[in-house]
Amino acid sequence: MSKKKHQPPYPQDPFSEREASNYQTPIPSREYILSELTRLGHPVKRKALVKHFLLEDPDLQEALRRRLKAMLRDGQLFKSPEGFMPITHADSLTGIVVVEKEGVGYVKTEEGQSILLNGQALRGYYDGDKVNVQIIQIDKDGYARGRISQLIQAVKPTVIGRLLKSHQQFEVLPFDRKFSHHITIPKEHKNQAKDGDIVQIEIFREEKHQFHTEPVAKVIEVLGDFSTPGIEVKMAIRKFGLPEVWSKAVEKEGKSFSAKSIKLTADRTDLRDLPLVTIDGEDAKDFDDAVYCEQKKEGWQLYVAIADVSFYVQKGGALDKEAITRGNSTYFPGSVIPMLPEILSNELCSLKPNVPRYCVVCQMSINAKGDITRSTFYRALMHSKARLTYTEVSEIIRGNETVREKYAELIKPLEALHALYQAFYQHRKERGAIDFDTIETRILFDMAGKIKSIVPTVRNVAHKMIEESMLAANVCAARFLQRHKRGTLYRVHDKPPADKLKSLRQFLGELGLDLTGGQNPTAKDFTKLIDHIQHREDKHMIETVLLRSLSQAQYSPKNIGHFGLAYPCYLHFTSPIRRYPDLIVHRGIIEILENKGKKKADNTDYEKLGEHCSETERRSDDATRDAALALKCHYMLEKIGQEFKGVISGVASFGIFVELKDIYVEGLVHVTQLGNEYFHYDAAHHRMIGDRTRTMFRLGDMVEVKVVRVDIETKRIDLELLNQPIHQQLSRKQQKKKHKKEERTKRAEPKKRKKRNKSRQSRRKKK
Repeated sequence: MSKKKHQPPYPQDPFSEREASNYQTPIPSREYILSELTRLGHPVKRKALVKHFLLEDPDLQEALRRRLKAMLRDGQLFKSPEGFMPITHADSLTGIVVVEKEGVGYVKTEEGQSILLNGQALRGYYDGDKVNVQIIQIDKDGYARGRISQLIQAVKPTVIGRLLKSHQQFEVLPFDRKFSHHITIPKEHKNQAKDGDIVQIEIFREEKHQFHTEPVAKVIEVLGDFSTPGIEVKMAIRKFGLPEVWSKAVEKEGKSFSAKSIKLTADRTDLRDLPLVTIDGEDAKDFDDAVYCEQKKEGWQLYVAIADVSFYVQKGGALDKEAITRGNSTYFPGSVIPMLPEILSNELCSLKPNVPRYCVVCQMSINAKGDITRSTFYRALMHSKARLTYTEVSEIIRGNETVREKYAELIKPLEALHALYQAFYQHRKERGAIDFDTIETRILFDMAGKIKSIVPTVRNVAHKMIEESMLAANVCAARFLQRHKRGTLYRVHDKPPADKLKSLRQFLGELGLDLTGGQNPTAKDFTKLIDHIQHREDKHMIETVLLRSLSQAQYSPKNIGHFGLAYPCYLHFTSPIRRYPDLIVHRGIIEILENKGKKKADNTDYEKLGEHCSETERRSDDATRDAALALKCHYMLEKIGQEFKGVISGVASFGIFVELKDIYVEGLVHVTQLGNEYFHYDAAHHRMIGDRTRTMFRLGDMVEVKVVRVDIETKRIDLELLNQPIHQQLSRKQQKKKHKKEERTKRAEPKKRKKRNKSRQSRRKKK
């Protein structure tokens, strides 16, 4: 750096006169600061810049600090822990704006980086905008912060809310927390909506109301009110932008097919005499998989037949383009948005009994240990022999004579399938696949389309028989495509991220537990821990934390294996009627069969397609969760004032979430309602700790609460705490001592039992 002393104005600064005329105590101009940083060619910290510009006066140093801050704000400088650097055009990255709530968001770049934006940087931009962003700062934690330098492609932002009349004008109060302000609706854009209606609006990007700074919008659809049947699902569809209307081109292509054209062709194997059956839930409408199992001397022969969707949905056609857009079917409580039109999903690709249907078959030979020794794929023509339900198959396995008599001809293959399932299940345990004991629920509706009750879904042995059969077919398909080096989409599940693993070990250590496997634990290490905690009172809490420590499964052309299922190679083959990745897999298999293994040119961008399908899957999950939450809020309105027992299902800085026992609805006890003291949020251990009494609220604790408020618009259920957990915080030493005692008691129990048995035998002999 320069050793030569000079006083302002700076002779080297071409804008020193301008600075001197504007300020009594001028400092280097922005242009001069940028040129000096460029000349130096490396990041420079503020203190070093103070020395470089010889700013001995504290006022001048403060002026430089403010100028550097302004240059950061205006996108002229970039700041990292090493210091300041000038931003050039080359520093721009392209990405999509993601708004989490008003004033809080980031840009997700094409490289997968998240660049945080503050409220000022977000102003005028909306969720989904494609932009160029410049990184202006990297903080000590490594988070990049930036500013948007260019809007490349603007979305048409739509919002759902309630229309309100206010002072001779109309406004919409958005339900989405991404918008905290009212949005003005000019009378000419009201679209016949009435005061109090739930509406969807589209915001004008450039227009503002003449008297207000809030956005201006037009009503594009009147959805009704909260008493309208199906309003919750309709709102979720609009909120998440789920496509639900078929284009004329799609309808035309769908109508071009006919069941009359289904016949045996030279490229298909005739399986019409094979007793294949479908096994699904009682309310299922599409049947896309059928099974048949035969006991052999050396093991079993398993046939998994999947509807041949690829025969109808040709690559590049209208049906194919729409299926890509949707990515998957979306299953709401009580309704579904299918990936494909009903002519396919409920008819031609539905394996109904006693009608001819095209299918793709995975035929497997399995030995007595449950190992798949051989598998083949081929196209076939089939006749399903029965539409069975999980309940019926479960009753057959249990020995219900009435049901067994009804399906007498199918008893032998179903019992063979059950025996195969037991071998598969043993193989699963040896593999170490993770299996959490979670409760899934089903919503039952009344005639008005509102919740009548919420009941747990019972998984019986038939569910598991089908699940293991489908897993086997998926694995065979993955091996087949990998062996032929064919591009496809794998279903991948990465190992737990290092930061989550670190937090998990810290959490387990406080409980006297340990996850084996060092820095690279396997699924078997997780399973070992799950088995170890089965008799603990805090089992539910520990399993919840274990589940949240895992990565999210996704679709990718790069096979990294499936951590949770403990498979080195896995994909989805069994549901092409409702998942686009499965359709991709079918096309790959059929192409190999038709070309007799020869590789064919493929210009599909599997990386981009995998990201898209992963995104549509998340979109569907978010939409169904949103609709279910809205339905549950309506259900809880009549329960305001009622008291319930519940379990703490989540802990956050602002309070605890409690799942109410028997009705499976979650509400919030705000932190201010926990007690007359300050509560610390311990994120690592999923608990709140009272500052004075050391009272703890932990994940998995049982509590009693009262429903005090339900807000349908914000989908929030507020609870009041009626009692407090009896435990107080134990030190780490006390925790270890407690759990060592529990372990000693557990180890001593067999000896005590043996001693008691000997004592009883001795008394009997004496008698």
